Parts: sequence; C-alpha cells; structure tokens
Amino acid sequence: MRIAIDTRRIRDFGVGTYIRNVVRTLGRLDQHNDYLLIGPAEPLREIGDLPPNFLNAPYSLPDTSARNYFEFQGLLRKFRCDVLHVPHLFSSPQYIPCRYVVTVHDLLDHFYPPPGESATRRSLRFYFTRRVLRRAERIFAVSNSTRNDIGRLFQIPLGNVEVIYNAIDEGFRCGHATDADRELIAGRYQVNYPFLLYAGNIRPHKNVIRIIEAFSALRTELQKEGRFPDLKLIIIGDEVSQHPDLRRTVVRSGVSNCVRFLGFVPIDVLRIFYDTAKVFVFPSLYEGFGLPPLEAMAHGTPVVTSNTSSLPEVVGNAAVLVNPENVFDIMRALHRVLLDQPLRERLKRAGYEQSLAFAWEPSVARILRVYEEVVEASGAAANRQLVRGHP
Repeated sequence: MRIAIDTRRIRDFGVGTYIRNVVRTLGRLDQHNDYLLIGPAEPLREIGDLPPNFLNAPYSLPDTSARNYFEFQGLLRKFRCDVLHVPHLFSSPQYIPCRYVVTVHDLLDHFYPPPGESATRRSLRFYFTRRVLRRAERIFAVSNSTRNDIGRLFQIPLGNVEVIYNAIDEGFRCGHATDADRELIAGRYQVNYPFLLYAGNIRPHKNVIRIIEAFSALRTELQKEGRFPDLKLIIIGDEVSQHPDLRRTVVRSGVSNCVRFLGFVPIDVLRIFYDTAKVFVFPSLYEGFGLPPLEAMAHGTPVVTSNTSSLPEVVGNAAVLVNPENVFDIMRALHRVLLDQPLRERLKRAGYEQSLAFAWEPSVARILRVYEEVVEASGAAANRQLVRGHP
C-alpha cells in the first residue's frame, strides 16, 4: 500500500500529539507499506528516526489556499497513493485522487461556535464537515462520546465510525521527577511552593475562569482552617495576554499574588509540573477525549475533572468528577482531594492503572488494519467494475 498522512498540524497542541505518536508507532509496526508524510520537515525530527519506507513531502500550504487545492492533489497523484489519512477535521478533502479516512478529535466548533461567528459561516462549516464525513471511507472517533456525537449531529451511520482511543505521549512515561528536576523548576520558574495545576488550551470551553473562582473560594476555606497558606494555582497553556478576561477574574477574585500563568512549556518540563502538583484540575465543559488528565495520572497526581462529554469515559474511577458549571462543586472536590490522604493514595494507584489502559500500539495497529481494509475494498470494487465492463 501507499499511504499518505497529512502532517501539517504536527505543531498543534492535541492534534500534534496524535500525529507524532501515530507516525512514530507506524514506524515501529510497519516496515512493509510506503508512507508519504505531507507537511513541514522540521517538526518530523521530533519523532525520531523513521524507517526508509517513510518519505516526507515538505509542504506548508494551508487548507484555505487556492493553490493547496491543486498542489495537494498533485502530490497524491505523483506518489500514487491508495489512501489518505486526514488526522483532524480542519481540512476539507474533496475530489482527491484516492480514498480517505479521517480522525475526529472533537466537534467543539459545532457545540461551542467561536464568539461573533455569523450564522452563515456556521451553516457552511456544518455543511462542509458533514460532506467530509459522509465521503470518508472510515471515520476514527477518539472516544465513544465523540462517536455518538458524530452520529447524532451529522446523521452518520455509526457502523462507519470506529472508536480508536488516543494515548499519552511517551515523553510522559519517563518516571517521576528527580531532585534535579525540582531544582530546575525552582530555578527557572521560581516554583518552590505547593500548587494546583491546569494545563491545556485557554479557550472558553476549558472553563479556566471557574478554575480561578474555585481556587479563590478554596483559599478562603483553607485560611479558616489554617492549612496550605502558600498554595498557588499554576496555569500552563496559551499566553495570558490573549485572554484579558482571565486577568480580570484573578483581580476580581482577590488572588493576584497566588495565580501564575506560565504560557507554553515543553514536554520535558511539563512532566515535572505534573509530577510535583498537589492536584491537577481540569473541569472542561467539553472534550472529545481529554489527554491532560491521563498525563497527570501517569505521574500519580490526583485529578479533579468534569462529569461531562468524554471525560468520565477516559478517567474511569481514577478521578473525582464534578459539575463543571458549579464553582463550589469544583472547590469542594479540590478541598477534599487536597486534604484526604487515603483518597489521594487511592487516586494515585488508580490513576497509574488508568493511564496504562490507553496505549498507542494497539490503537495504531487498528488504524493500520483499517488502511488495509479500505485498500482491499477499493481493489474489490475495481475488480467488480472490470467484470461488469467485460462480461
């Protein structure tokens, strides 16, 4: 088989983790079929050495470019691809010269449209997304929750939607933080106090405003009890300068000296923050899968997360679930997990086990089998055409 994978979004937050690990694992599992990685060359070096059956076609034209329509098709024809894997829903493949499969990580923009978006633009996005999904040979959903959303929202037959779970990046399976690691974040980030942690994008559905409000209420409760006087909240993700509403919430909640926004940090540093946090808090309003709670669990950090969308499916019984729209429910859960040592120990053990339940090798092995099924079906269809044309 000749398989093309669109790797242009390899630098993105969640989709990039997916692309890196799918390609890396395919490199370990398959030295037989040929792969064309269509995207920038530089980020591929982060994956490590790939076998010689993997070829990069350096390519950076965005999906919205008029040239992209012709040049992307040209690459697929030149390589004579049998199947294209589109690992996200940002692209709208159409009239391409081979069959394609698509991964759906979430349907966020359909449930939580960008602020100020017109009804016309929303309708167009719905139309093009439905067309992409209906024309795909197979759809990979990263959770049962996402699979059900696809069927319900776009009336896609669920038989064409296969659940293939995500897993955490192998960089988060490097063991616990060492003394040198702790010295690194103390020196580089001046973090030498107990803290709660949030890591992820900062978009409205991530519910960061309520995290800050819950933290403020928690500090008030802890002050009454004389506990954790130096507790801080650390938020890792986008630059806070793009989100002035968060700064206003910090000031309004009276925790200006206790909340820190660190922006982006690399995986090798993020794993130290996961490992040293007292609690990881992730009360997102909607997730197609939700990797950060699993990343924290891999380090034995207790997790407080939402009882909505895919998150209960992903964390199982290894986290404390809350109503993400109730600030005091979040605060009470944080208070309990922070102070209840038997609960912390149980969550630590259960979290380790839960993080190991999701692994890239079985997921990517199933993806590879679907590639084969699509190509086999294509060959069978071509043979039927020949038979009909030559009775």
